[in-house]
Amino acid sequence: MEFGGSSQPTGASEPEPVTPRPAEHVVVVASGKGGVGKSTVSLNLALALAEQGRKVGLLDADVYAPDIPVMVNLTRRQHKKGWLIYRNPGLSMQRDPDSQELTHERASNVELEPVERFGIKMMSPGFFLGEDQALSLPATSAYFILNQLAGQVAWGELDYLIVDLPPGTADVQQHVISLLEPSGALIVVSPQDLAHLDAKKVIAMFREANVPVLGGIENMGILSCPHCHGDVEIFPPVRESRAIWPTGVHKLTELPFDPKVAQAAEQNRPLLLADPHGAHAEAFRHLAATVTATLDSE
Repeated sequence: MEFGGSSQPTGASEPEPVTPRPAEHVVVVASGKGGVGKSTVSLNLALALAEQGRKVGLLDADVYAPDIPVMVNLTRRQHKKGWLIYRNPGLSMQRDPDSQELTHERASNVELEPVERFGIKMMSPGFFLGEDQALSLPATSAYFILNQLAGQVAWGELDYLIVDLPPGTADVQQHVISLLEPSGALIVVSPQDLAHLDAKKVIAMFREANVPVLGGIENMGILSCPHCHGDVEIFPPVRESRAIWPTGVHKLTELPFDPKVAQAAEQNRPLLLADPHGAHAEAFRHLAATVTATLDSE
């Protein structure tokens, strides 16, 4: 299965950057390991930027495990030939209920239409797949999916494009960096040694690629006990020798461990909308203000 074009041979040259650039500023959100809340940060940061009146796009670049469609409760409808996942003038994809194979039709010279939801434009490989459907492709084929989702989408005029990267430092992450030439990167960690150690590798990747690391977000920190109203540290403190902060990464915000996050997820509703006056919402607004203050001044 391909979204168009032929597979890029191993050892091929770096991709040409998307022209014209899809947004004035491209911000990638990254982590060293999964499960630290990177997609939650990406989505709610995009919403907080839109609250500021910015024109915002959100690109889900986690090709193999896209979560954004589920997080915004995108519906799927049944088609007489299978499950029609998403349709637009440029590309339609559906799953054959008998063979479970994914088929596609590509219209030439037509841009893909992003999904507009909650005031932001979104694009994700999850819009073309079933919720439980695996995308079993080598990285060289995944490149073409990213090329189309980034460069052949009718984004319009965007101030910010937030890119939700997969965790780690593999081929897909490096391809996105070459393709979009990010203005900056945000690193998401939980207060765990392993999350910080893996994040250090991601930071090294960005620095080698000359992508500015704007700062870090610590997620799942202090839990405020609903009974005694005291603060509870779920995880033991990260040792300084393993933390990312001594490496020159600024801690931009701390997000508490809050059951409301899980409740919002169960409702398939972004936290900024589910609890607009809560601590998380204010933290995301502070993060958005910090990002815009940094990048708009450049």
